[in-house]
Amino acid sequence: MITSSVSNVNVSVQLGDTTPFALGFLSASAELQHLLDIKDDAAITESQNVHRRASLSLDNFWWRVGQGSHIQQAPHPPGKHVWGEALILDSLSLQGSFNRPQMESSSRDQSLSVESSLKGLQVELSETCALCLSRLLSLMCVPPDAGPQLPDVAPVSPSSDDTVPPIPSSQLQLLFKLDCCLEDVNVFTLSNLAGAVSLRMDTVKVHSSAERSTVSLRSISLSAIKAVTDNMESCCPASQTPHPVLKLTEIAFSYFIPTHTLQVQCEEELTVEWTPPDHMVLYQHMTEAQACFRMLCGENGEDSPVQPTQSETMSDQTRGLCVRVELGVTRLTAHVSEQNYILLHTEALAVSKHAGSMHIRSPSMILNLDGNDIVTFKSLDVETHAESTEMQPHRDAFPFLATPHNCVWVLTCPSLAVEFPYQYNFSNTFDMAINVQKWLKTLHRSPSQAAAVQRLPPDLVFKISQFSFVFLDDVFEIKLRDNYELMKDESKESAKRLQLLDKKVVDLRKQHGELLPARKIEELYSTLEKSHIEIYIQRSRRLYANTPMRKSLLTWTVSDLELVVLADQGLHGPERVREQLRDIDRISPFPRDGLPLVVQWCRAVKFKLGAFLVRIRDYPRYLFEIRDWELSGRLIGTEQDGLARAHRKEIVPLGPPWGDVTVHRNMPPLKFYYDVKSSISLYTIVWGPCWDPAWTLIGQSVDLLTKPTVDPSPLLAWWDKSRLLMHGRWVMDIDQANLHQLATEDPYNTTENLHWEWNTLNFDWNPGQFVFKGDLDVNVRTASKYDDVCFLHLPNLCMTLDLQWLCHGNPHDHYSVMLCCAENVADVTSGQPHDSYRAFRSENLNFSITMDLNQHCGTESSQPRVLLYSSTLRWMQNFWATWTGVSRPICRGKLFHSLRPIRKKLGQHYKQMSYTAAFPQLQVHYWASFAQQRGIQVECNKGHVFTRGAQRLIPQAGTVMRRLISEWNVTQMVSELSQVTVHLMASTWDETADHQINAQVKKTHLLSLSSLSYQRQSNRMEEEVNQKDETSYTHKLRLVDLRASWTTTNRNIAFGLYDGYKKASVLKRNLSTEALKGLRIDTQLQTKKLKRSPSNYSPSTAPTTPVTPIVNRAEKSQNEGTSMLQKLIEETDKFVVFSEEDSGVSDQLCGIAACQTDDVYNRNWFIELVNCQMMLRGTETAGCVLVSAAKAQLLQCEHDPAWYNDTLKQKTTWTCLLDGMQYFATMEPNPSEQEDRQLWLEVKNIEEHRQRNLDSVLELMESGQAVGGMVSTTTDWNQPAQVNEAQQVQRIISRCSCRMHYISYSHDINPEVATLIKPPELRNNHEKEDLLKKQAGAVDTFTLIHHDLEISTNPVQYAMILDIVNNLLLHVEPRRKEHSEKKQRVRFQLEISSNPEEQRSSILHLQEAVRQHLALIRRLEKQIYSNIRAQSEELYGDELMEVNTRLQNQLNQEKNDMQMKSEELNILIRCFKDFQLQRTNKLELRKPPEDVSVVRRTEIYFAQARWCLTEEDGQLGIAELELQRFMYSKLNKSDDTAEHLLELGWFTMNNLLPNASYKVVLRPQSNCQSGRQFALRIFSKVRPPVGGISVKEHFEVNVVPLTIQLMYQFFKRMMGFFFPGRNVEEEEVTDEEDKFRLVTTGLPVKPRQSSEDTMGAMGPSKGVAQGLNRTSGVRRSFRKPPEHPVDDIDKMKERAAMNNSFIYVKIPQVPLCVSYKGEKSSVDWKDLNLVLPCLEYHNNTWTWLDFAMAVKRDSRKALVAQYLLLLAAQMIKEKLRLKPASGSELRGKASEGKSDTSQQQQEEDEKARLLIGLSSADKSSGKKSIFSRRK
Repeated sequence: MITSSVSNVNVSVQLGDTTPFALGFLSASAELQHLLDIKDDAAITESQNVHRRASLSLDNFWWRVGQGSHIQQAPHPPGKHVWGEALILDSLSLQGSFNRPQMESSSRDQSLSVESSLKGLQVELSETCALCLSRLLSLMCVPPDAGPQLPDVAPVSPSSDDTVPPIPSSQLQLLFKLDCCLEDVNVFTLSNLAGAVSLRMDTVKVHSSAERSTVSLRSISLSAIKAVTDNMESCCPASQTPHPVLKLTEIAFSYFIPTHTLQVQCEEELTVEWTPPDHMVLYQHMTEAQACFRMLCGENGEDSPVQPTQSETMSDQTRGLCVRVELGVTRLTAHVSEQNYILLHTEALAVSKHAGSMHIRSPSMILNLDGNDIVTFKSLDVETHAESTEMQPHRDAFPFLATPHNCVWVLTCPSLAVEFPYQYNFSNTFDMAINVQKWLKTLHRSPSQAAAVQRLPPDLVFKISQFSFVFLDDVFEIKLRDNYELMKDESKESAKRLQLLDKKVVDLRKQHGELLPARKIEELYSTLEKSHIEIYIQRSRRLYANTPMRKSLLTWTVSDLELVVLADQGLHGPERVREQLRDIDRISPFPRDGLPLVVQWCRAVKFKLGAFLVRIRDYPRYLFEIRDWELSGRLIGTEQDGLARAHRKEIVPLGPPWGDVTVHRNMPPLKFYYDVKSSISLYTIVWGPCWDPAWTLIGQSVDLLTKPTVDPSPLLAWWDKSRLLMHGRWVMDIDQANLHQLATEDPYNTTENLHWEWNTLNFDWNPGQFVFKGDLDVNVRTASKYDDVCFLHLPNLCMTLDLQWLCHGNPHDHYSVMLCCAENVADVTSGQPHDSYRAFRSENLNFSITMDLNQHCGTESSQPRVLLYSSTLRWMQNFWATWTGVSRPICRGKLFHSLRPIRKKLGQHYKQMSYTAAFPQLQVHYWASFAQQRGIQVECNKGHVFTRGAQRLIPQAGTVMRRLISEWNVTQMVSELSQVTVHLMASTWDETADHQINAQVKKTHLLSLSSLSYQRQSNRMEEEVNQKDETSYTHKLRLVDLRASWTTTNRNIAFGLYDGYKKASVLKRNLSTEALKGLRIDTQLQTKKLKRSPSNYSPSTAPTTPVTPIVNRAEKSQNEGTSMLQKLIEETDKFVVFSEEDSGVSDQLCGIAACQTDDVYNRNWFIELVNCQMMLRGTETAGCVLVSAAKAQLLQCEHDPAWYNDTLKQKTTWTCLLDGMQYFATMEPNPSEQEDRQLWLEVKNIEEHRQRNLDSVLELMESGQAVGGMVSTTTDWNQPAQVNEAQQVQRIISRCSCRMHYISYSHDINPEVATLIKPPELRNNHEKEDLLKKQAGAVDTFTLIHHDLEISTNPVQYAMILDIVNNLLLHVEPRRKEHSEKKQRVRFQLEISSNPEEQRSSILHLQEAVRQHLALIRRLEKQIYSNIRAQSEELYGDELMEVNTRLQNQLNQEKNDMQMKSEELNILIRCFKDFQLQRTNKLELRKPPEDVSVVRRTEIYFAQARWCLTEEDGQLGIAELELQRFMYSKLNKSDDTAEHLLELGWFTMNNLLPNASYKVVLRPQSNCQSGRQFALRIFSKVRPPVGGISVKEHFEVNVVPLTIQLMYQFFKRMMGFFFPGRNVEEEEVTDEEDKFRLVTTGLPVKPRQSSEDTMGAMGPSKGVAQGLNRTSGVRRSFRKPPEHPVDDIDKMKERAAMNNSFIYVKIPQVPLCVSYKGEKSSVDWKDLNLVLPCLEYHNNTWTWLDFAMAVKRDSRKALVAQYLLLLAAQMIKEKLRLKPASGSELRGKASEGKSDTSQQQQEEDEKARLLIGLSSADKSSGKKSIFSRRK
């Protein structure tokens, strides 16, 4: 036993020029014991042990280094560290024991036990300490003893046993045990540059044995001391360390020697606060520590080549090492700036590594940025494997992969959530983190690492059950919406409570009567009002008590995601990546000088997911919905190495002494290249303008995710940005794809949308092209019975969308885009604004759509169909209005800190848009109602449609910034259709019936043609292509073999369709706010019209004279001076009307002159019809009429605007040319002929034949062209007449031509020519213009010209034509007639009423009533719709069916009431407007004559017409009527007056009966000498009606002397022709003088009670309206007996309808030469000269019958007087037997063989009776009079 003790030891050492150091201690004691077991038994001597025990205690040991360390100093202060003290031990206690057997041959093991206790350990590592140790080690020859360092290495020394080779079993083993406890341990590293680093450990416990070693640390903190300003540093506990970098409460390291397992456990919280300055301090200290270590090991540098082999053996052994790390709570914080940081928070993190594999688990991992939880992992599990058999199927799916195996990382996470707060700037923090990462990369990268070969990255597998990506919404917006919903609900609830209180008050009043005080009732209602407020406040406070507040703006969720990313040697490396890049992006030109890349990676990607859902806010529909998505392909990411100007500089502040570090960032973006294929079972997109506000907020949130480039160029639009960043091909196979376009402004609506549905869609996305292949159905979804209407069905559709980007350079050359930093802009630009994207940025886009349906044709199911309803079209109008509305700015301006420029819309980026469609067949159905009562069907075979439109953006005037006005113009359109057929359809289903497929729909032919071609070109294109071609038109339409049919069935269906459309439009107009705005009458209207002129013409242009044709002036002067010239003509003895022009009448027509001007700037329409025909079929007669034309042209031209009477107007002219017109009609009525049977002419009979056969017989045959000829018809337009048995038709009008002209003038000036308008000519003097010159201005004119007409008809054909004209062409719908009567009744009611405000009030009330009906109808339709949907989901639907039936009946009743009130409202509004206009006109002064102008002109002209009346066989003629130079003109003037002028140059009627005595029946007495003479002239000037009575201001008839030669047989045949079935021999009741009927006022005084008078008063007006009954020959009654009691208004209507006010009527005298031949027993006369007297009437109110009776009465008086005088003269001559004077007296015709005077007298009486209708009471004759009335 040895014991020693030493105290107060101080040693000071200085070795050469090194820094001196000193060491010492206060006291030290040591004890050594050697013990041996003493046993008497010698046999057990071998079991005796030798015990050796040693103990050491040391107090206050210190080691000082540096200058002044040898100087005696005070004792070490407690809790302080003095800089320069390398080692401080407050107390050390070390005890050890060693036991070994006494005999070496013993089999017992040796044992060693060490126990140590240390307090107050302070270690300082500095360069001074390293120099001293290095100098000391260099002086020792032998290896230095580690005695002083033993306490430092003792805790980890047991680990060195692992390197000792295992002891064989034959050798003895050492059993050791180590227990060490350290308290208050402080380790300092001191740097000359970066201050110091302090490591504090409160307690360190080490326990080691042969099987296990454990190191336990408690209360650890690591802190950086930036600057050492004092000579001492406090040593506080770890929990009190200020600003620690690392803080740990407790951690334990355990190593299990038998299993080679290292386990790290940390149950408490681990906190790391990392900053770049702290990292730089630690890096500096680590660098200096490595330098000091190399200094100490510098002498052993020769052994360095051996170290790699030892390390390799060590690494080979450590590969079998198992590591397990278990951390409780970990908080790793990285401060990227003073304000921004990134925090990684984990709970129960477990990491295990074994045999090349690693496993990481954590139940919760959160990535927090700036206090916001951005990424959250739940139950995270990460595994790494060197090889995995599960990856082999994934690699086999890609045949281009060459590496068979690769290490793999598998990440499994049941829930992964990414959440961004509202208006959080994520990009700022992320960009700073990238700056720090770049700085760390440059700081720690060594040259050897840069030159080393990169190893293949591992494969990645992500398995995520639920992934969510969320943008949080503004809390204010959320609460605002919730409060709005609460207020709506509370208003309904308060209304219910108010109703309950009202009911309770009523009950109280019934119970108490008048005893109930009013004050009590007021208190009840006031209390209820307070309770409303309290309930609302309480509900508002409890709003989020039960249901949490909605917080998401956008939610993107993915379920069952499995993503596989594979790396391969064939895809790894810069060169291989470039090869793959060029293979994928072949369209982009690769740079010639190569492509330097900073970032490049290429992977084979494969993923599948169950659901991909994107929702905006809490809207009920998903924005995106994708189900069962699988994808595979290649994905490349590259970042191009930018030039010197494409590097931006970022600052990373490190603090003193390093200052700020500059990091160079590459500016070119990361680009993606892909070649992928995917398959999807369901793909749905929902979008609508109502989502624009939310989408704007989403766009602002997305902008905060990525930092904008620092390039000062204008930002790229999203379409250019996508072209720059994304390249490659994407193919998708989708089972069902849906696009829902929302059609309302309510984002929560789910019923109103347009549904595009694709079945088996194949989608191919290439650069600049999208290809869709599949079956497309477009449905209308609406909450009514029109829901799910598939209005467009396109099977086997191949739709291609081509995008042509218009750029300054190559639109695909994205490699040439090189960004530039703002500080380098001056070196690049040269005087113009900088734009790095100048060559790549698209100026405009040409968009092309191609729809090809010719993929699979021939099957019936593949026929494209279009189904339209009128309600669907109205729904489409609302849909279009919703989608074309202007979006409002959302969260923009200084208030919202959003001052970025407004982004351009894609709709404004289009320059041209083209559409091409090709289809083998097409069928279009249009129904007016859901019950399919009336509709249209259009069918066509192969067709092709092409159209191109151009957009022009027009800036708005003014200083306020406004959106550009988008204007689209169609520049070109080409359409070709073949075999087009149009049918009208009708069914007997009730209007209110449910939709059913009605197999009994009756189809009638309306239109068919063999081919249709349409072309359209813009004016600009026309000027560029062919500037010299003046005949080119903007629109060209060509129709070949047009066949149209118009029957009563077609008429009824067409009228029904038009009536429905008219009612809908009228209802929309009358319910609009503009309905009553037009009631304000401006008395200065004419003055304002004169001032209407555009303000953009140039005042410097020379004035021009207004364009006015001279021919128009001449014709107008004739018309305006008619009254003056007529007086001069009446005074002459010539009975011929003269014209002042020598030219033909057709040359004087204003319509022709106006169309022949040379001021045309746009030839707009050219419509050509080749071989067209139309079939007309009447109601009362069998057979049909066919109208054909070999060639028809319709031309429209737009003329240059010109000034007319100081008013600028635009002239538009229409010209219609019809050549080769023919009319055909059936011969006799065929009873077997059916109405549905169509008779058509063959093309050979329609085509124009230039050569005619001279043989009259052949002309009437099949090949002839003469009138009356017979031709064959066919029923099938594809087959000739020989194949189809059809009847023959007769040509009733031979080939003729027709010309029509229409000229219109408008104030709407075309904006394209508005800038070319010159100002009107300024007159120097103020003299008035000539009246005729002024009125020959802009007049809307219609002119119809027929040159030669040859007509031939038999009685049947004439009856058929009358039937067609009356019942088909001039048919008036009964409802329209009833509507007119109602309108006239309302007019009289308004005239009786005089208060306009009352009338306006009644209109407003009626408008409100109609709106309520409409609202109720919409509500009932939605109820029926919801009931039908509920019925389909539930099993028991009987009650719902009853409810639906009741609702349907109520709906029908509401519709009827709404229609009645709508019609009443329409009549009231129109009549009220007219009444207001009339009242205003009455208040105005009468206009001077020069202010009256012509506003409309109508002209009809026939050069020559010949009509042959034939027998029923169509060949034998009866009569022939010839008319020459027929002209009718009508002038409507601005004062609502009208002038009618009818002129007839020549007329004659010939008798074609065989053996006729007189061949000419009627003709003028003098022959036509020139074109200036007219045989008949009728002039009438009409004023506006007064009180419903038409006013004839001037009515005049001029007729030349006539010769009449009539035969009774001819008269009988003509009566039979025009009135078949009428008995000509019937006795007629004579008519006496009308003295009892009419007086000068034209009103009846004593009407006789006889049916004859009644019929006479009613009859004549019917012939105009309804025609004749062809079977009975009796006129129909025009007026029916009244169904309701007659009141004053009805009497006013009746009187106004019957009467006309004749102010001045004049009929000059007409000489007549009459010859008559009766039957065999009748008398004859020849050349009887009579004169019709001149008749004048003034201020008479008559009906037309009254006027006719007055003319008849006065004419008969004059004729009777003349005849009696002539008869008396003849009798005197006969008695005196005097010879008559030649040429001056009457030569009566008498029988040559009769001389009896009484017989002659009887003959003369008979002549008088036949001529003028004289009869006596005692004479009764069965023969008819010509001038008498008929029954």
